[in-house]
Amino acid sequence: MRTLEWDREHQQLKMIDQRALPGELKWLTLSTHLEVAECIHTMAARGAPAIGAAAAYGLALAAARSRAANAESLKQELRQAAARLGATRPTAVNLAWALKRVMAKSEGFAGSAAELAALTLAEAERIANEDVDANERMAAFGAALIRPGETVIHHCNTGALATVDWGTALGVIRKAHEQGKGIRVLVDETRPRLQGAKLTAWELQQYGVPFEIISDNAAGYFLSRGEAQRVLVGADRVAANGDVANKIGTYMLALAAHANDVPFYVVAPTSTFDHAVASGKEIPIEERDPAEVLELEQDGMRVAPAGAQARNPAFDITPHTLVTAFVTENGVVYPPYEKTLRELKAGQ
Repeated sequence: MRTLEWDREHQQLKMIDQRALPGELKWLTLSTHLEVAECIHTMAARGAPAIGAAAAYGLALAAARSRAANAESLKQELRQAAARLGATRPTAVNLAWALKRVMAKSEGFAGSAAELAALTLAEAERIANEDVDANERMAAFGAALIRPGETVIHHCNTGALATVDWGTALGVIRKAHEQGKGIRVLVDETRPRLQGAKLTAWELQQYGVPFEIISDNAAGYFLSRGEAQRVLVGADRVAANGDVANKIGTYMLALAAHANDVPFYVVAPTSTFDHAVASGKEIPIEERDPAEVLELEQDGMRVAPAGAQARNPAFDITPHTLVTAFVTENGVVYPPYEKTLRELKAGQ
């Protein structure tokens, strides 16, 4: 089941509303690029590959709803739509990557407005299909690294929900399970939005993978006791030197894994690697509404005292020195990353 797909009959985009999980599997029907932008901003759609594909479909919606008389007028509308979609989430590079890819096709096109609209949709569909293919290949490469009976710590959500289908790090776990390796997963809650407890746990239930939810700050405890043999995470952007921007808490998890000699793998498609950014210092970090931290409740009562303030960075930077290897659709990449990632780019 794809988490987002195009409805050809009605020229609409259908996607799972991740905010409703795990209580309800709810589908949204989107008719305009503004609706897609709102879904990305409010995290109805989340996960770097998923929001990239959603943004591409957002441009297809803009083209489908346009009344432009010619291709040049439609191109201007697409530029405006791309600017709106691109402003929704600044950290994940897949968003900008997908928009640039569709717009590159548009800018170089000479034909009618109707033909341009069809081309825009075709490119969005291509991006979505390529994502599924890349994820399945990553799953095979990554599963080969997992030994039978191992316990894996996983942070955030990197499954089918975060992509078009299959997923990145969670796709690796799913593949290892299907291969009969008898693995289990310790699922970080991933505060403050709890993507691990809400989404990863739900996905693992669907696949029948044994798991236990742990608080984020318990990961070091299990690593120090030898109760986890691998750590798998995804990425929202990878710099040219291998520094990784990923969901907040990833850096602390990487430090704990490094201190206990536990391999720390980042599973990400090549579209997530931003070779124009030299290091993680150049990656913008989104700060979300402090209410996500302050309005957490326990037993029906707000945890934070009235009048308290909070900081809420959505991502952190894990230095490349803490990454054991990257698992991509083109294979597993090991240090030295400034060399091997450059070779990865050259081979694309």
